[in-house]
Order: sequence, then structure tokens, then C-alpha cells
Amino acid sequence: MTQKTKHTSDFRPLDVQAIRGDFPIFADTPPLAFLDSAASTQTPRPVVEAMDAYYDTYRSNIHRGVYRISEEATDQYEKARQKVAQLINAPRTSQVVFTRNTTESINLVAYSWGSLNIQQGDEIVLTDLEHHSNLVPWQLLAQRTGATLRFLEITDEGLLDFTQLRDVLSPKTKLVAITHVSNVLGTITPIQSIIDAAHTAGAKVIVDAAQSVPHFHVDVQQLDCDFLAFSGHKMCGPTGVGVLYGKSELLDDMPPFLGGGSMIRSVERDISTYADVPAKFEAGTPSIAEAIGLGAAVDYLTQAGLASIHVHEQELLKYAHERLQEIEGITIYGPAPHQKAGVISFDMEGIHPHDIAGILDTHNVAIRAGHHCAQPLMKKLDVIATARASFYLYNTLEDVDRLYEGLQKAQTLMTRRNK
Repeated sequence: MTQKTKHTSDFRPLDVQAIRGDFPIFADTPPLAFLDSAASTQTPRPVVEAMDAYYDTYRSNIHRGVYRISEEATDQYEKARQKVAQLINAPRTSQVVFTRNTTESINLVAYSWGSLNIQQGDEIVLTDLEHHSNLVPWQLLAQRTGATLRFLEITDEGLLDFTQLRDVLSPKTKLVAITHVSNVLGTITPIQSIIDAAHTAGAKVIVDAAQSVPHFHVDVQQLDCDFLAFSGHKMCGPTGVGVLYGKSELLDDMPPFLGGGSMIRSVERDISTYADVPAKFEAGTPSIAEAIGLGAAVDYLTQAGLASIHVHEQELLKYAHERLQEIEGITIYGPAPHQKAGVISFDMEGIHPHDIAGILDTHNVAIRAGHHCAQPLMKKLDVIATARASFYLYNTLEDVDRLYEGLQKAQTLMTRRNK
């Protein structure tokens, strides 16, 4: 289903050519057709400039120094937190914890919240769509505690089989860990309905929002999710910074994930007391420049308009479906365009996805090929790997045409080789 949002005031057609001018990587001729934003996006100049300003003019540690540039660094770091909180409509800025990425955010919950709340006999509900980052941490938690993992399966169309939810949820369910958007199929899950059902069953919910927050409005208060995780590098920000949102009462009760400097209130030889959230979960020197860069990325996406980005991606996705379906021997996995985000996974008869990606690269078209850190889903689809194209605000219809032309050339080349 297409993501519905109350935030329509920021909708206006994107000036894609002006946007592309903000990204130095597209200045080459011929320009790169970058179709791998589901893995990591490109970075616009304003984000790089914000990070450069830190390194060039007020490079120092935060929350410690009483001199001018340290106070400036602290101010910019905390302003970035405020921007993120506003982006997802967090009730309090303190509910935004900076991590390294989505993976670390989910692991933080698995180790900290999980150690207090999961025990033998409890159940954790997942889905067939999950990225390894929202699967392996729960496997490890189940191994440590004796809990059981249960799975909500998908239909042949790549949608969650919502009819199974009543059977999967039980009084033993303590947590539902679910992706908002599949990184492989693009499926937009019925997240609101799942959260409501989980809460009715007495379970908490963590949402992997790595593929949703960068692409359309996500409101944590409207969703009423207990935790939500996403990464900076998938939303025009730098690598090395991610976000964990959590409800205040949950974060307050959770023990620290890492121990060290900055996360303490006082330290004695035998015992320590801890700082308030979010500092409790940000031990040591954090990724200061990266957090500031993430703040700049939030500004950039907000200025473009998340509603506009979503509509633009939907147009590209629909066009890509139409074009790729013209190619004989191609199989597209997942639901119809109106039921998913800007991701299209496919394979071509007689050509390995790695070969597809390699041939496209010779035409300056970048896609992803492999299992996409979702091997259980690959098994469900009965494939070893797929090729995947993914879209963002800087992509054009011409990028899709170049993908189509490159796939035709790949098909011709491999047909000749196999004769």
C-alpha cells in the first residue's frame, strides 16, 4: 500500500536537476545512474560543508570543555538531535539516542531492554521480510535467554500475511520486531495495524525504519511504536551515525549498553551511577561530525519535502516496472508499485544477478546484486540472489531508461556467450 501521510503541506514537484547539482558525484559525463540508495545514499554539498565547518572551525569534544569551540560543538551536536526529534515527531529530544547505525540501535535494545524483559518461554515475533540486522540480534537474545522466535510469513505477492497475526501473537509474546519497508521487495508493511495488535497482546514493538524515515513522513507518536531505529547514511547523511528512538519510560528503565566516559553521573571504586537518557547510551566520544552532518541531512530532506520525495519515487517505481516488464525473461519480485516503496528486485533468465550488476557497471549504472542481508527471504523466494534497483530524490526517468538499456545489452551479451 502507498504510505499515507498527514504531512501534505510540503508537497511540491521536485526540481530534480537542481537537486542533482547539489551532489558532486553526478557532475561527471556521462553522469552516474546511481540506483543503490537502499544500501547507502549519495551525500549533498550542504552535509559535507556542515561537517567541514566542524573540522575547520570548532573541532573539539563535546559536553566537557568550558571553552568557546567546545561549547559550539556541543550546541551543534544537540541541535542535530533536536532536528531528528522534530523529523520523527518525538515528544522529547531526550528520546533520540545517537548510535553508529540501525544495526547498533537494534542491538542496543536487544541487549539492554532484552536482558531485563525477555526470559525462557517468552516469544519474539519477526517477519520473513527482515534484514539480518533485525533478525540476528533477536536470535542471539533467544539463545541467551531461552526465548522462542516466531515468524509472520509473506504471501506470494510479497505482502505480509496479516491473517496469521492472530495465531502468531499470544500471551507469551513480549516483543514484535518488524521492518517498516523491506529493503529487498520494497513492501510497505501495515505497521500501524501490527503495532495496535501487538499492544493489545501486551507486547512491545521495535520498528526497523531504515528504509522508511528517509523516504516519507514517519510519526512515532502517531504510530505509538515503543522503539524505532534508522541510519544516517541512508538519508543523505554520513556513515557512522544512526538513531534509536524509544519511549521515555522504557529508556529510563534500561541499563547502559556500553560503559565508559560521558554516560555516568558518578563513579566510585566499586559502583557507578548513570547519566540521564540519552547520555546513558552514548558512552565515550561520539561521532560528533557525523551527527552534525545528519542534522544537515535532515534540513536538506525537510527542505525538499518528504511528501514530494515519496511521490517522486512512486513515479520512478511505476515507470521502472513498466519498462522492465517489457524485457523477456525477467522476473520482478514483490508487490505492485502502489504497495511498496522505491525498490525493485528482479532477476533475468540465464544471467546471474552478479553478472547483471557487473555489466550494468560498464555502462555507469550502479545497482545492487546479492542476498541483500536477507537470506531467509531469499530462501522464501527460492532464489540465491536478486538484482535490485532503488530510487531516491536525485534519480530521473533517464536513469530508469539507462537501466532498461543496460539490461537489454546484458541479455544480448549473455545470449551470445552461451551460444
